[in-house]
Amino acid sequence: MTPREIWTLDTRRLGRRVLVFDRLDSTSNVAAGLAESPDNDGVAVLADEQTSGRGQHGRTWTCPAGSSVLLSVLLFPPPELRRPAVLTAWAAVSVCETIAELTGLEARIKWPNDVLIRGRKAGGILIEQRAGTVVGIGLNVNQGAEDFAAAGLTEAASLAVFTGQRRDCGTVARQLLHQLDQQYDALCAGDRATLEAHWKGRLGLLGQEVVAECADGAHRGRLRDLTWDSLELVRTDGGSEWLRPEMVTHLLPA
Repeated sequence: MTPREIWTLDTRRLGRRVLVFDRLDSTSNVAAGLAESPDNDGVAVLADEQTSGRGQHGRTWTCPAGSSVLLSVLLFPPPELRRPAVLTAWAAVSVCETIAELTGLEARIKWPNDVLIRGRKAGGILIEQRAGTVVGIGLNVNQGAEDFAAAGLTEAASLAVFTGQRRDCGTVARQLLHQLDQQYDALCAGDRATLEAHWKGRLGLLGQEVVAECADGAHRGRLRDLTWDSLELVRTDGGSEWLRPEMVTHLLPA
């Protein structure tokens, strides 16, 4: 399978080589196929159209040509960063920051891996740990409200829905890759606090009564603090309990 073109971006850690395809079954499949060689660390795979993209819980994500950024990045993170909670936060914050730069819109993160604009899903992230780590990102760019209605996706939206403006998906992808690279480079340099603070802010749940859904049931309380190490919930009796982020399937306002 031969890419239509190969970009070489002026980045430090990822996106120095971007394989661009017209049509793929899944960008993540192609990225995973490159994981045999650590020399492919930071390679990105981008497609105009995707026929069998993967979403959370085994869902399939298909997008018509030119409607979305369909991107996967292959990484070999250091052990301290090879955690789904950290990598999902990194990708989601980067998507939110890119949306803000392009449109001025305030995007939020819905735990664990959705990006929302005014409560409607505009993007999602899927982390797959294999020989390397594949980070798949989808961002809706040019679909109209009628496209989502026809697909029965009444809670989805795109940048165009809110701005009335179509954008070149390649240009959006380049900006997103620069943002991902900047945030990842800071993490690798040991600056965890900046991204963690942005993640907390984009979730927007600190101080609220929440329900944390876990494999052992639902945990309720006021979210006093949130880090990549733990969530602290204050119960009605005044006591606290701490949950590791990877335990939490959903985190919702009570």
